Amino acid sequence: MSRSPSSANLSSNSSELRLEECGIESMAVDTAPDVFLTPQKKLIVGCILDLFKGRPTLEKLKLWADDAIFNDPLTLATGRKQYQAQWYGLKVFFSEIEQLQSVIISSGNPIIINMKTRYKIKLIGMDQIISSQVKIFMSVSNSKIIRVDDQWCGKIPDEIFDLQRISQFFSLCWWLRTANTICFYFFSLIWWTRIWKLFRILNGTVVPILVSVPESIDDEAKEE
Repeated sequence: MSRSPSSANLSSNSSELRLEECGIESMAVDTAPDVFLTPQKKLIVGCILDLFKGRPTLEKLKLWADDAIFNDPLTLATGRKQYQAQWYGLKVFFSEIEQLQSVIISSGNPIIINMKTRYKIKLIGMDQIISSQVKIFMSVSNSKIIRVDDQWCGKIPDEIFDLQRISQFFSLCWWLRTANTICFYFFSLIWWTRIWKLFRILNGTVVPILVSVPESIDDEAKEE
């Protein structure tokens, strides 16, 4: 018999000072039954939830290793320059980001979070809800984030064709839903090759050019 998620207050332990130092805003999360987080893992979870809400800061990103990887169906970002731009880019491309649900279902390595997020795309004003499973991989000491996989519908494309993810991608990027059928055949041809993986790598390289990231914590404070 399943039970409803329990609430875990991130500030009710020895990590409170660290949370304040890092400026973590996500102070409370839902956990599945029997899931326990150490203070350091609570800090890391709070950081990730803030980032997915479109609230990045250089202070929070100190929890990431310099050579960490961010991986989702649209992007493969490797290294600090690339993954920082991805997080700061959320504020550029979306006018609203609302985290509808986030439940931690595993506290191991990786930490696994089931997440549902609503995005409002700038200019066209279209809402899109994305359900995903986020996996957070940490260093041996659990002190740094070394990889984050944002798996839409629990998956990340490799060279395997996935109809459900294709339509979800189109719904996010194209407001002309009637064009989906035509685009479907075009992208299905690409999906069978390695071109899609190259696109994700290219996205990770190009976004840092388009998105401005503060040079330092002091510069970021002045902007606020």
